[in-house]
Amino acid sequence: MSYFLKYKIAVIQLNLNDVAENNLKKCLSWVRDAANQGAEVISLPELYSSHYFCQSEDVDNFALAEPLYSTSFIAFSALAKELGVVIIVPFFEKRMAGIYHNSAYIINTDGSEAGLYRKMHIPDDPHFYEKFYFTPGDLGFKAFPTNKGKIGTLICWDQWYPEAARLTALQGADVLFYPTAIGWHPLEKDEYGENQHGAWMNVMKGHAVANGVYVAAANRIGLEQYIEGTAGIQFWGSSFIAGPQGEILAQASHDKEEILIAEVDLDLQENVRQNWPFFRDRRIDPLLLVDFFYSNLGHQKLKQTISLHEATSF
Repeated sequence: MSYFLKYKIAVIQLNLNDVAENNLKKCLSWVRDAANQGAEVISLPELYSSHYFCQSEDVDNFALAEPLYSTSFIAFSALAKELGVVIIVPFFEKRMAGIYHNSAYIINTDGSEAGLYRKMHIPDDPHFYEKFYFTPGDLGFKAFPTNKGKIGTLICWDQWYPEAARLTALQGADVLFYPTAIGWHPLEKDEYGENQHGAWMNVMKGHAVANGVYVAAANRIGLEQYIEGTAGIQFWGSSFIAGPQGEILAQASHDKEEILIAEVDLDLQENVRQNWPFFRDRRIDPLLLVDFFYSNLGHQKLKQTISLHEATSF
């Protein structure tokens, strides 16, 4: 598969505090607008089709999930083929009875599936009770070849883990997309909000620098307060696209629906990596030794436990 040396990417920032039918229509319209503005690879925010239901642990919310290749895939596949663009569609996947994932389709320009990613890191913070809903991903970290470029897709909580970014970049990703649903607890915002938001941006800018890749984060906006007696979550927007030196190429507001577009320049990326050869100079041998040590330590502890059990069994 041949790639373009330059192509335009977009992240779409939206208020998604609505029902699935309305969110689908809205997102289809915004993707079309992004394509009309010249975007060739377009990402929606995490769990695009509903409000952020993980603020509570409620089995009724499993009804929001959809099987693979159903509503979302059918709609966005047709749109991708019509517009000739790549679309990243993050959705709530029902894999089988009792097994659900926080997933994303990567849909190619011909409407086919270029890839499927299942969120690997699952949080369990106050009002971000995702472990109740999502089984951790089992497909690993991948870079997906598309007709525009080779892209990596990670999801929200994955953004805090340098290993996820590194493993995806090492497979040849030009861009790391992070569909996201993150915001402030309103009662904590005055005290912690600035540092929380700054850390969120800094860690992903760090991934851009450390891996010499473009990074694109697509967040939602708005106060979602649907549980009585709680302050809800104020999603902070601030979607952005960063270049391979961590430079901000485009940045959204905290509270407006927006489309951000920036150009991926593979010649520039190569120049950055030639001058900052972090991949060349990285050392994996100490990591292998650490892994070996802890693996053997784990085996020794297991043997000790079995021996102790046998000695005390009667």
